[in-house]
Amino acid sequence: MICRVWHGWTRPENADAYESYLQDELFPRVKRELGARGYLGFHLLRSAKKEEVEFVTMLWFDSLDSVKGFAGESYATAVISDKAKKLLSRYADRVDHLELSGSSWADFTAT
Repeated sequence: MICRVWHGWTRPENADAYESYLQDELFPRVKRELGARGYLGFHLLRSAKKEEVEFVTMLWFDSLDSVKGFAGESYATAVISDKAKKLLSRYADRVDHLELSGSSWADFTAT
């Protein structure tokens, strides 16, 4: 399993709109278009700093070939929509791809 990890930053006044864009538009579209081609889901991390809000997106795919189906052969280059560019103050041009080597979700859900 491959995780596509990317960082973007917004001004605080744009943070909620950017998160809504991701949750309500981008991630559902990716699921519709790529769900049958190796896309497995996402995680979204958000951290408010003094003058900006950082977002880390983690999109999960079953293989690097599936990532290439989303991002093309230049898959390490970030894919940023025009709408996202309007909401972001800055963003990473490159994307990291990491292979999952272990997990224990039970540790997070135990009461």
